[in-house]
Amino acid sequence: MKIAQVSPLYESVPPKLYGGTERVVSYLTEELVNEGHDVTLFASGDSETTARLVPCSPRSLRLDEQCIDQLAHHVLMLEKVFAMAHDFDVIHFHIDYLHFPLSRRYNLPHLTTLHGRLDIPDLVPLYREFPEMPVVSISDDQRRPLPWVNWVDTVYHGLPRDLYRFHEKPDDYLVFVGRISPEKRVDRAIEIAKRTGMKLKIAAKVSVPDQPYFEQEIEPLLEHHLVEFVGEVGEEEKDELIGNAVAFVFPIDWPEPFGLVMIESMACGTPVITYAEGSVPEVIDHGVTGFICDNLDQATEAVGLAHDLDRRRVRQVFEEKFTSERMARDYVKLYQRMISLTHAREAIANVPAVKVETVPSWNADDPLVFRN
Repeated sequence: MKIAQVSPLYESVPPKLYGGTERVVSYLTEELVNEGHDVTLFASGDSETTARLVPCSPRSLRLDEQCIDQLAHHVLMLEKVFAMAHDFDVIHFHIDYLHFPLSRRYNLPHLTTLHGRLDIPDLVPLYREFPEMPVVSISDDQRRPLPWVNWVDTVYHGLPRDLYRFHEKPDDYLVFVGRISPEKRVDRAIEIAKRTGMKLKIAAKVSVPDQPYFEQEIEPLLEHHLVEFVGEVGEEEKDELIGNAVAFVFPIDWPEPFGLVMIESMACGTPVITYAEGSVPEVIDHGVTGFICDNLDQATEAVGLAHDLDRRRVRQVFEEKFTSERMARDYVKLYQRMISLTHAREAIANVPAVKVETVPSWNADDPLVFRN
């Protein structure tokens, strides 16, 4: 199958440091290539892939200090995609709704995975305008704000089976990996560490919009002797950092669409202590791969309970549910569906119109006479 993967340009594929969507695009692309598909990746020029790379910006836009208008690069990417569109059996978009007006005008098999939050009022009129666009959710909970759009399936994210090693015997610390922002609630993670007396290692990205929040709310909390701020880390550092932790603390306060870090932690065998928000109940098995909590008291208690969880079972659940092989299989089934639906529409559109002759009507006044 000839497949196009269209990635955002904000990070490389895979990202050098933080980046969820581009990371998933990388895992999916490489697995599809491994399974023998002909894959073309539209991404930033500093991406690394075994697929055919069509560079759409010289480098990832977040790390390009000379880039001022990020949207301009995405518009140019769309021009490249649709100039080559007939070369592919299916096009898989990961750029939200940017392509909708063009996709509406091309009868080509395509689908879009929505990676972000959807509880934004501005999205309602947009998706009302494009009700035919086939979209994929990354959790069932993600659909709740827009249950009426053209959802074709839910496909959970997956990681390469051997990306992270299983760590059976952890050190004596907790870990938080992700992004510093109000909804991620690293302040809760720090409070949990203080209550339990355990060291907390924080590996997190601070985006420009979140810089004031970081400086005013979080930076003063980092001065506590139990807290170690590591900064952004790459894949190799995450393996050791997460794998050697007693538990991964994920005390979110927002409708998390998926939470890739949760399955990264599971891949290491490290249980997750989190809150019952968004996709969490779909990803974490309470009492098996971690603990789903409602408040700080429960989260604090869960730290002690995490020592007793079977880390091998945590890793086993990851292998059963959240590998990139499973993710790729799910998407290939969807690609085949989109191709079949497109061909069916083409067949209907190409059926010649049937000429209907005038049929004489019955004359009620004289039953023996027909009207012409």
